[in-house]
Amino acid sequence: MAKDNYYGLILAGGRGTRFWPRSRRRKAKQVLNVIGDSTLIQATAGRLSPLIPPERLWVLTNRHLRAEIVRQLPRIPAAQILAEPEQRNTAPAIGLAAHILRSIDKDAVMGVFPSDHVISRPARYLRLLRPAFRAAAQGRIVVLGIQPRFAETGFGYVEFPKEVQPGSLTPYPVVRFREKPSLETARQYVDAGNFFWNAGMFFWRADVLLDALRRHLPRTATLLASLPAFGDKRFSSRLKRVFPLCENISVDYAVMERAGNVAGLACDEIGWNDVGSWDAVRALLPADADGNVTRSEALLAASRGNYVDAGDKLVALLGVENLIVVDTPDALLIADRARAQEVGGLVKALEKKQRWDLL
Repeated sequence: MAKDNYYGLILAGGRGTRFWPRSRRRKAKQVLNVIGDSTLIQATAGRLSPLIPPERLWVLTNRHLRAEIVRQLPRIPAAQILAEPEQRNTAPAIGLAAHILRSIDKDAVMGVFPSDHVISRPARYLRLLRPAFRAAAQGRIVVLGIQPRFAETGFGYVEFPKEVQPGSLTPYPVVRFREKPSLETARQYVDAGNFFWNAGMFFWRADVLLDALRRHLPRTATLLASLPAFGDKRFSSRLKRVFPLCENISVDYAVMERAGNVAGLACDEIGWNDVGSWDAVRALLPADADGNVTRSEALLAASRGNYVDAGDKLVALLGVENLIVVDTPDALLIADRARAQEVGGLVKALEKKQRWDLL
């Protein structure tokens, strides 16, 4: 049974630049239908609903996306979908949410969830969330670790004790957090069996998080503490002045790597994927006998391993391999699949050219 002091914070402020040209400032990755019948943020709210009803879900996003998220999540009260005045990374964002929740419920226990991940086994996922919330309610800081499927250099890792059992509902003490490793080190982590991916899902009582910020990030904690209670008529205007002054730092660096009493749930296979690029989308969708994935009409001849998404336009490929083709009314992306992670660099190039119409 869900507790009435359990709250969820969905972080939805990212731009999803590696999903350009579909992902734009007003239509970023989290509000796109990347896979399945719903958008990524709709799927996030939906899988949390058995444990956290919409009236206890909160969303932090940016001014470009707020209206679209309000439209997509009509069951969440619009007042609980907030646009940060300025992006200051996850520590100030989560601290702001903790301040709000503490002001409305002194016993609030909060879970933090990215808005743009895929979890294909939601029932197994929820089975792990319940003990995470229970441990957080007892005053512990809790992280979910994702069992690695391969040696990934793009994620941080959570080191558990050597006796860790994936899927156990008992939290383990976290030995330490590890930064993004080299490929050789990542292989050693996977072989060791007690290193799990850090997917950015955290749990704590609101007061415990605020105490941790006071110890480890006192300037930002003081700024957030100066805000009036949520609902006070001065809250919005004060937030606009205070929030941009907060330090730009992730909660991983600010709190998780410095705090004591950190525990973790080591997930078994929950079907988690951060869907970090167009190539990751391709891997999640059914392919033809030649490894091609098409989300629109395509004519493929002597072509293998391609991903095609072009709306109503027919795409014909002849004698090519391992391409990503994404077409929109004003921009066309053709990329080598092996370089899918570099698409965000194209967005930076457009920013330098001040092509705001394409961003």
